[in-house]
Amino acid sequence: NSGMIVTIEEGDIALPDVLTDLQDRTQLTRKGLVRILTECGRLKDFKRNPQAFIEIAGEVINRTKRLALVDGIKYQRIGDEHYYAQELFQQEELTGYLRNMLKDATKSVFEHVVYDSGGVERTFAEQLEKNESVKIYAKLPAWFKVPTPLGTYNPDWAVLVEVSGEERLYFVIETKGSLFTDDLRDNEAAKIMCGEAHFKALEIDPNPARYIKATKIDDLMERC
Repeated sequence: NSGMIVTIEEGDIALPDVLTDLQDRTQLTRKGLVRILTECGRLKDFKRNPQAFIEIAGEVINRTKRLALVDGIKYQRIGDEHYYAQELFQQEELTGYLRNMLKDATKSVFEHVVYDSGGVERTFAEQLEKNESVKIYAKLPAWFKVPTPLGTYNPDWAVLVEVSGEERLYFVIETKGSLFTDDLRDNEAAKIMCGEAHFKALEIDPNPARYIKATKIDDLMERC
């Protein structure tokens, strides 16, 4: 009968095993998950849409786990050798659209500088070319990566600056549209934090390479 109304009681609905599912997604203990779920105050949402709740809860828990990994992270230099490999710039291939390339660069290790489609990197490269204190710079190759608990991180630039007769290597510059980590994705902001700790561990002489964040040349020069 098409006019028949069927009433389904809430207790008749089979809810998925939220603890087992979240345990598979997060690798946390059931005890830990029970505490998270009871203290979050959102268990009613589980009854409204069980699958969406499990997916979102799993993503939030894993995101929090990743960020917790880098809280207070420290890198330790192993061994006495310390140098920057010359082959860093020997095998790099220049690829990209012509419209995303700064041609006839005079201070770059390459004649052309390939930049991202956004305007921040192009502006930064143009400012590096014009600044008298900048002796040489490089857009770092994609394979140059800093290991972090969140995966590898590929910084943007290496810049050699002369300050009061002393050459300083700023390694590496983070050229995103904002200097405020709250405006970056949490994952990327955490990787930047790891990068700072990584290069801090390499400071073994009076004039070490320095890791800083900058969106324009003024940000760099203020730190010199």
